[in-house]
Amino acid sequence: MRRHVLIVDDDRSTCSLIELGLRPEGFEVSSVTSGPDALRVLETEEVDVVLTDLNMGGMSGIELCRQVAQRYADLPVVVVTAFGSMETAIAAIRAGAYDFVTKPFEMEALVLAIGRALKHRELRVQVKRLQAAVGEEGWSDDLIGTSPAMSGLRSLLERVAQSEATVLITGESGTGKEVVAKTLHRRGRRGQGPFVAVNCAAMPEPLLESELFGHVRGAFTDAKSARAGLLVQASGGTLLLDEIGEMPLGLQPKLLRALEERKVRPVGGSTEVAFDARVIAATNRDLETAIEQNLFREDLYYRINVLNVPLPPLRSRGGDVLLLAQHFIEQFSRQAHKDVKGMASPTAEKLMAYPWPGNIRELRNCIERAVALTRFEMIGPEDLPEKLRDYRSHHVVVAGDDLDELVPLEEVERRYILRVLEAAGGNKSLAAQTLGLNRKTLYRKLSAYGVSDK
Repeated sequence: MRRHVLIVDDDRSTCSLIELGLRPEGFEVSSVTSGPDALRVLETEEVDVVLTDLNMGGMSGIELCRQVAQRYADLPVVVVTAFGSMETAIAAIRAGAYDFVTKPFEMEALVLAIGRALKHRELRVQVKRLQAAVGEEGWSDDLIGTSPAMSGLRSLLERVAQSEATVLITGESGTGKEVVAKTLHRRGRRGQGPFVAVNCAAMPEPLLESELFGHVRGAFTDAKSARAGLLVQASGGTLLLDEIGEMPLGLQPKLLRALEERKVRPVGGSTEVAFDARVIAATNRDLETAIEQNLFREDLYYRINVLNVPLPPLRSRGGDVLLLAQHFIEQFSRQAHKDVKGMASPTAEKLMAYPWPGNIRELRNCIERAVALTRFEMIGPEDLPEKLRDYRSHHVVVAGDDLDELVPLEEVERRYILRVLEAAGGNKSLAAQTLGLNRKTLYRKLSAYGVSDK
C-alpha cells in the first residue's frame, strides 16, 4: 500500500526536490506552501505523514504541529529544521511533532524518518483498534487482549462462570490467575457476595489451618476469642486458594474433607460448621508432577480440578503485549500526573521481541518504570530496563552447509526438548504433551541432560 506524505514548505523548489526524492521510494506525495493549506488538505484527504519546514511565513511549523496534534492525534508530523537549532526542534516535539531532521539532509535520512513515523502511526492505530475490539466484548476491565489465546480463554470463562463447581486455574507466575478468579466471581451467580483470597504458600501449616477453618477460644496461646475461618467467611461468595500447590501435605486431607462435606471443624473445636462458598484454586506448579513426587495428594487434585482454566503465557499472545503496554501507560501516566501518550516504534519492537518470563507482572513493572523515567510523551527504548534493550533471541537454528557447524541428531533433540520445556514455562506435563512423549520418558531425558527434577 502506497503511503501518502504531505510536504509543507513555503519554498516551492524545496517541495519539488523532496517530491522527486520520495516518489521512487514508493510514497504517494503531495505538497502545499503554507500551514493553512495543509490543514485544508487534511480535512479532505487521507494523509499518513506530514513533513513540514519550521520557518515559514504566516503559520509557523510549530503552530502547524500543534494544530495537527489537536485535530489528528494519530497523524505523525516530521519537522525539518536548520542544523544546530536543537531548541527549535525540541519546541516542535513538545508541540506534538513525532521526529525531526536537520538541514542539509540526505534523502536516505529523510526516508528513514518517514518510515519510523509510519510505524508509529500503525502502532497507534493498531492499539486503538484492539482497545475498541476489547471494549465491544465488555472485558476491558477484566482481561485485556484480542489474541486467539485470549479469545478462547474468554469463551471458556463465560461457560465456567455460571457453574458452582470447583475451578483450578493453572499458569505461569504473573499470568493473572487472581484477575481470572475475580472475573469468575464477578460474572458468576455469587458476584454480590464476598471474594476472599488466601495464599497457601505465605504461612506455616498451623496458621494456615486456623485461617482456613477458624478456631475456638483458647485453641492456642493467642486465641483469646473465637474466629470464623475463611471458608465460612466466604459463604455466599468465593474463596480463592492461591498457590495451592504449596499447601503443606499434612493439611491437604483436611481441606479435601471440608470440600467433600461442605463443613469445617474449627481448630480446638468439637462441632462442625457448614459453609457455602465456591472454591477456586490457583497454582503455577505442575500438580501432576507434584503427585508423582508425593508432594500433592492425588485425591485432592481431582477434587479441585473439576473445571480447569489454563492461562496462556504472555509470549504466546502476540499483539496483546502492545495492548497491555498501552493500558499500563495510560494507568501509570494518570497516577504520576504525566502526559505520556504511548511508545515509540523501536520501543514496541523491543516489547514484542522479548519473551516475558515474568509475564504480565513483569510487563506491568517495566511500563511503570518507563513512565517514571521518560522525559517525553512517547516511551523510548532508553526508558526500558537494560535486559529488554539488550535482549537477543537465543532460539537455536540448525542450518548451514558447513559440516563443521552441523551437530549430531542427539544434540538437535536435546536442544529442541529444552526449547519446548522453556516455552512451556518449565511445566513438564505440558512439554511432554507437546513433544508427544510420556512424562517418564521426558524425565529420563532431562535427567541425562543434567536438568533438575524439581
